[in-house]
Amino acid sequence: MPGTLVWVLVGFNVDEAHNIVKECIDGVLGGEDYNQNNINQWTASIVEQSLTHLVKLGKAYKYIVTCAVVQRSAYGFHTASSCFWDTTSDGTCTVRWENRTMNCIVNVFAIAIVL
Repeated sequence: MPGTLVWVLVGFNVDEAHNIVKECIDGVLGGEDYNQNNINQWTASIVEQSLTHLVKLGKAYKYIVTCAVVQRSAYGFHTASSCFWDTTSDGTCTVRWENRTMNCIVNVFAIAIVL
């Protein structure tokens, strides 16, 4: 399909994905303080909402969304990822969010579906 080919060549829109994920994190964690008992629910909600909104964009991508929430401490929090793929069509987005009691890192990996 010509429309699909043109769209795939444009590539993954990092800004669009970043805004979607940031809104999801704000909706789940905004106004909350770190509570170990809520971590599973929070992380599940963030990845599910992010994935739902990304899929609603109707773009030809497979998405992988990961989320980590940790209590803020003097030790810091470090993460890294690496991908081997087609940089002209696939993409990744990392959103870092924090408040006074916790840090959240969400990674989105988008792999183009070539039809």
